[in-house]
Amino acid sequence: MRNLKISSKIAFIISALATITLSIFFIYKGFIAYVIQKELYGGGIDSLVASRWGLAGMLIFLTFLFLFFIRIKDLKSQKTILTGIFIGWISICIVLIIVTPNSYYFIALTGIASLINLISSRGLVKKIHDEKHQLTEKEIYLLQQLAKKK
Repeated sequence: MRNLKISSKIAFIISALATITLSIFFIYKGFIAYVIQKELYGGGIDSLVASRWGLAGMLIFLTFLFLFFIRIKDLKSQKTILTGIFIGWISICIVLIIVTPNSYYFIALTGIASLINLISSRGLVKKIHDEKHQLTEKEIYLLQQLAKKK
């Protein structure tokens, strides 16, 4: 079996694209509900419109958060974050399968995002293991200095 390698940067970008897609959907559904509410009852925002727009706002915040995670250089932190994102995506995917099994596109979107995060997280485990068994430049320099003293 081939060893798939997906960088954490790509996993974060895929997660950001998935959340922006979902937020656009909720903005659209909220706008449609607002127009219907306005035509039927003469205006105002009901709880359905507010909840959809609130969810869209939270998803936009998550999009910026995923894009901010790209800047993190520590591999252990990246692995922890990717594992948390994987758990989030897989739980959303399972809930979508149970609640709305007809939402094939959203189930596929969240499933693919969770799979990419899982593959990226597993690749980071190998990178962390390889990094542990390599000497840094400072350690090599100190060993050379120690060898000169003897």
